[in-house]
Amino acid sequence: MIEVRGLHKSYGAVEAVKGISFEVRGGTTTALLGGNGAGKTTTLSMLLGVLTPSAGDIRILGEDMLRHRHRVLPRINFTSPYVDLPKRLTVRENLRVYARLYGVADRVARIATLAAELDLSALLDRDYGKLSAGQRTRVSLAKALLNEPEVLLLDEPTASLDPDVGDRMRSHLERYQKRSGCTMLLASHNMSEVERLCDDVIMLREGEVVDQGSPQALLARYGRQNMDEVFLDVARQRMLANGGSSADANGGDMLAERDDSRKDGRGGDRPEEVL
Repeated sequence: MIEVRGLHKSYGAVEAVKGISFEVRGGTTTALLGGNGAGKTTTLSMLLGVLTPSAGDIRILGEDMLRHRHRVLPRINFTSPYVDLPKRLTVRENLRVYARLYGVADRVARIATLAAELDLSALLDRDYGKLSAGQRTRVSLAKALLNEPEVLLLDEPTASLDPDVGDRMRSHLERYQKRSGCTMLLASHNMSEVERLCDDVIMLREGEVVDQGSPQALLARYGRQNMDEVFLDVARQRMLANGGSSADANGGDMLAERDDSRKDGRGGDRPEEVL
């Protein structure tokens, strides 16, 4: 469903993305993980067509995004808590605008359904600009599901949500994928979310893919108990039991060194804004 080959993005002398390649199989969820400056949001922006790659190929739903993105965009969508909707419009007005842009047939019914499913009914006539951060995150997810996308790009989809609401949003995404067969690419710093939702994980550092595998495979490879510890091993280039480092991850099999003193470590960053 998503095929990326030799993707580069440079800003002058700075290489934000350095020739990465990966695939996301249809009907699965893949995580794109990495710290500050890893290239996650730049990659998502190129997949959406917001940024033009310096080099490389992107195919989504079998179409070349650089040549035929107009064929693809009506069939995909995205959500990010770092992209605001018009603040002077109400939630209902915002959703109507985007439903019209995406050519949703029965806009009133679709908005009512999503409002009920995402617990937004009481917020529909409130100005978007007066919502809390968590409420805006839920509205952004509703916007992303308006056109029942075949491919969904998710940038921190549960950011600012309390544990209860976050769990309900993840459950909604799981049900939507099971019902529709949607393909999802997820950037998140909630590692329990990654372990729960994702079939595959792509680890980025400084614009390069440094490891890839299922959460279970990565936990076994690094000898860790959770994805937080794997994230820290990769981000900090921990030395490994075989004498190599996490930088060698996509060049051979590895076992992570065990460091019981940091079993409760946590890491995260705020990605740059997606336009």
